[in-house]
Amino acid sequence: MTSNSSEPLRQLGNSDLRITRIGFGAWAIGGGDWQFAWGPQDDRDSIAAIHRALDLGINWIDTAAIYGLGHSEEVVGRALRTASSRPYIFTKCSMRWRENQEIYRSLKAASVREELESSLRRLGVDCIDLYQVHWPDPDPEIEEGWAELARLREQGKVRWIGVSNFNVEQMKRARAIAPVTSLQPPYSMIRRAIDAEILPWAHAEGIGVISYSPMVSGLLTGKMTPERIATLPADDWRRSKPEFQEPRLSRNMRLVELLRSIGAGHGVMPGVAAIAWALHNPGLTAAIVGGRSARQVEETAPALSFSLTSQEHAEINAFLEANPA
Repeated sequence: MTSNSSEPLRQLGNSDLRITRIGFGAWAIGGGDWQFAWGPQDDRDSIAAIHRALDLGINWIDTAAIYGLGHSEEVVGRALRTASSRPYIFTKCSMRWRENQEIYRSLKAASVREELESSLRRLGVDCIDLYQVHWPDPDPEIEEGWAELARLREQGKVRWIGVSNFNVEQMKRARAIAPVTSLQPPYSMIRRAIDAEILPWAHAEGIGVISYSPMVSGLLTGKMTPERIATLPADDWRRSKPEFQEPRLSRNMRLVELLRSIGAGHGVMPGVAAIAWALHNPGLTAAIVGGRSARQVEETAPALSFSLTSQEHAEINAFLEANPA
């Protein structure tokens, strides 16, 4: 099944999970006041966003224990209790925090198990559909952590296991212990590093790929301007990122105008065109799309079925080639 089709459901790797082309990303709804925050967030808006996503047909939610230091999972759990349908739940382990909010990394077996039990409690579920190693860090602990994920699957605590931000060698090390269902890497027209080796290898090996940040953390939505970036909350991690600063920002804003003109021809927002560009790649199974309000979800939901024409795809690629980052 190629990812350039607009088939409504796609099989994720070696699993029996049939997922929509886009899933609801729950990083930003973790709220403010932590190291990778997106600024303050109203939980009522978050729950409304999740409910709207499910009502529009999105059938999976991707979160992580670290998002909001447990808060994102709690909000997802609250949303599930009053949801119209039961989506697949994907979450992640390996990034932990101390009482003073200091973040640390562990893939020790006991740590992974403790994280899973905490995630199950916060989410209010008895099984996770896809449990992922968030980062291959500490690298020497990959084997121990992955072996524990495999045990948790055998025990029925998780249905399928995947990795996030791994390179090919790290995936090979994990696969020597137990099959890898999926990989979650960053992928967008601005971040294409996985095109060279990682994506072709995963595709050839039958590993599902769900990419994150296809709109570059909101940059390509059409809503971001230099003025708005200048007024982002102090605890919004995007303020310090090169793509949100000059000299790259001006080039990225020109790219948004191209996406705007392409999207306008189909009645969709620039962000939908950005997601469709990523999903044009046959190596991708699906993409994670964040939302902080019901309205944001409604604006990106057309990406469930929208595809670029080959001419539009080529036009975007020509811009990228002529304007390298």
